[in-house]
Amino acid sequence: MGNTIRELRQKHGLTIAEVCDRTNISRGMLSKIENAQTATSLDTLAKLASALGVSLSTLFRNYNMPEGDAQLVKSGEGMEVVRRGTKRGHTYHLLAYDRGSTKLFEPFLIAMDDASEAFPTFEHPGVEFIYMLQGKIEYRHGQSTYLLEPGDALTFRGDIPHGPEKLIELPIVFLAIIYYAAPPVES
Repeated sequence: MGNTIRELRQKHGLTIAEVCDRTNISRGMLSKIENAQTATSLDTLAKLASALGVSLSTLFRNYNMPEGDAQLVKSGEGMEVVRRGTKRGHTYHLLAYDRGSTKLFEPFLIAMDDASEAFPTFEHPGVEFIYMLQGKIEYRHGQSTYLLEPGDALTFRGDIPHGPEKLIELPIVFLAIIYYAAPPVES
């Protein structure tokens, strides 16, 4: 809460002395409140909120909020992985890494630049989503083929054989996300 008070005070361009004058709180006490070195009453918090021009609930906006747990993979830093059947001219960059006991999804950035390569077929659990970024490709899923161009999206069951059929315009870059069904929760 102290951080919130300090941030609001600084955002409004107020000094500690100005807030103290508005609230009749000593500078030492306000400093201790901002640095989380003391507890304070709701009455004092209400005075601070008023002096900062916000509601009392605004002071509590970050109270008991869970820590963020985001994972950032900067451009070009995705872990390069080798998938079964991939050879020269193919790169797979994994864009997020599993951090728990259950794999929920795998996002890949896939680039292809070699038209002479024979392509494997893939089968895996879950659902796959492909979003084309660059180039043109004919992509097979089961007995059907689909022409994919930049901006196109294809979603399909992963347990049906699938994979590139024909590279039409190089280079080809697409995002492929495999979503795995969550395991059933035991009661």
